[in-house]
Amino acid sequence: MGLLRAVTPADLADVPFTYPEVGGTADPELPAGYRHSEHTIAVGTGREVFDRCVAAVFGWRAQHGVGMRIRATGPATEPGTVVVLTAGLDRFGVDIPCRVVWARTGGDEQGFAYGTLPGHPESGEEAFLVRIAPSGEVTVVLRVFSRLASPAARLAGPLAWGVQSLATRRYLATFRRAARG
Repeated sequence: MGLLRAVTPADLADVPFTYPEVGGTADPELPAGYRHSEHTIAVGTGREVFDRCVAAVFGWRAQHGVGMRIRATGPATEPGTVVVLTAGLDRFGVDIPCRVVWARTGGDEQGFAYGTLPGHPESGEEAFLVRIAPSGEVTVVLRVFSRLASPAARLAGPLAWGVQSLATRRYLATFRRAARG
């Protein structure tokens, strides 16, 4: 929780992930035993749109777009970067710790995924990808596998999944805005 903020992102550098399928969002098929979500939206055409969306992905803009505050040990482009997202009020917010699992920083598909660390209300992984097709069409892809992990999240059940769904819609809206410049 956020009241004392005793844990910093650096404190979480070596803690284990809360799930065994680390890197699973990079596989064609998401791991069994989790709730799956995949959203692909077309956001525009051309290299400028692609570059703006890639900058948004690696600049944590989706997370800022849902109102989270970010504390990270490094950039999203580096696997191993720990990020603690904070939702809610400064002193009474909920800390959501993750670590970057993989990053693709070149080519026609760029993005990263982060996985959950102890203290996260869910267990699993989320990937943010931007693709440009040979035609120039730019798409943004969100891939998630997760299950509720904390007692509070399990107690909240459908409400917790509703919060995740709302966050996904806001992430996608952030990328639409980024594409427009």
